[in-house]
Amino acid sequence: MSFSTFNLHPDIMAGVTASGYVTPTPIQLQSIPPIMQGRDLIGLAQTGTGKTAAFVLPILHRLRQSQRGRVSALIISPTRELAEQICDTVAALGKHTGLKSVAIYGGVGMDQQLRALRGGVDIVVACPGRLLDHLWQGTLSLSNLEVLVIDEADRMFDMGFLPDIRNILKCILHPRQTLLFSATMPADIRKLVAEVLQDPVTVQIGQTLPATTVSHKLYPVGRHLKTTLLKEILRKTTTGSVLVFTRTKHSAERVAEQLKRAGHRAASLQGNLSQYQRQAALDGFRDGSYKVLVATDVAARGIDILDISHVINYDMPDSTDAYIHRIGRTGRVGKAGEAFTFVTKEDASMINSLERLLNAPLQRCKLDDFDYEKDALPDEGRRPPRRFSRAPASGRRRSGFRQTAGTR
Repeated sequence: MSFSTFNLHPDIMAGVTASGYVTPTPIQLQSIPPIMQGRDLIGLAQTGTGKTAAFVLPILHRLRQSQRGRVSALIISPTRELAEQICDTVAALGKHTGLKSVAIYGGVGMDQQLRALRGGVDIVVACPGRLLDHLWQGTLSLSNLEVLVIDEADRMFDMGFLPDIRNILKCILHPRQTLLFSATMPADIRKLVAEVLQDPVTVQIGQTLPATTVSHKLYPVGRHLKTTLLKEILRKTTTGSVLVFTRTKHSAERVAEQLKRAGHRAASLQGNLSQYQRQAALDGFRDGSYKVLVATDVAARGIDILDISHVINYDMPDSTDAYIHRIGRTGRVGKAGEAFTFVTKEDASMINSLERLLNAPLQRCKLDDFDYEKDALPDEGRRPPRRFSRAPASGRRRSGFRQTAGTR
């Protein structure tokens, strides 16, 4: 089966072909037809299954017949990085449609966002906080909204955005098509679905499990030796790009600094960075300038890079859902990936939960020739010194929005 099955407009099919899409994924096959029929939809699927295109393609098809230059589609995203990623997908697939999109998020000034909105856009991809700023200041109107998408809903609520989502919904006073996508379906989301979706179609692709293309290994190790073990694994293992998860932003900063001292091309992605620094780290990881990215869960949400060969849990995640989201960064679109998790005695309960989830025992591994009994290195537990740096006077930071148009 091919994308021609959906009878998309030729301008959109040109974007599909140029983006290298050949065969629709299961979430695309089951979601695109009811969305094109105008139905509300709940899409439940693992990360990396192609759900972004599942809602972007029918939105582009629908908006070709709408009046241009007013906000007709709104996509709400939990993080800046995911908002940028979705906007990139809209730009690529809608390159020949002439539809304009903009990504809006906080942490940066509003001036350039205001200029983009005043110039007229058709699709807004936004994080909840900054979206509310614009709505309350009257700089963005949803009076012509036709389609609302709530993406990564479970993570949105994990991050405390439920009150913001409810406030946004109060600003939409007329009927619209509503699409909600999530990897899991906790009680808060079920309640919201009952309140805001009308007779939705539910599409669920498989169980809420990591992709079958990912292998899982546990590395028992003392807390004080985690960084030393990480360096040795990176030295002895053939890898592509490697994503390392830590529990805190301070750990991410410290581990990345120590990897750089050991000669690795590494960067951190965490909340202490400015938006300019976050985007530089993400761009460097995407283009290969950095081979290792050390990140927290929130900062790494939305990373969509096909060449991540390994995810390493430097710290055990605090839930099985968090594990699924982390591991979903590798083994994407049928590619093989590996997940390594460093575990201590305190992680026994979570290991049991993961084994129940996967319905199989997890392999325990030891690295050959590694001294598990030695003391920590002098800088193993030390936080890096605080740095205060200033970006260049010109282009000090990324503008905080991404505007795209089919014609440039």
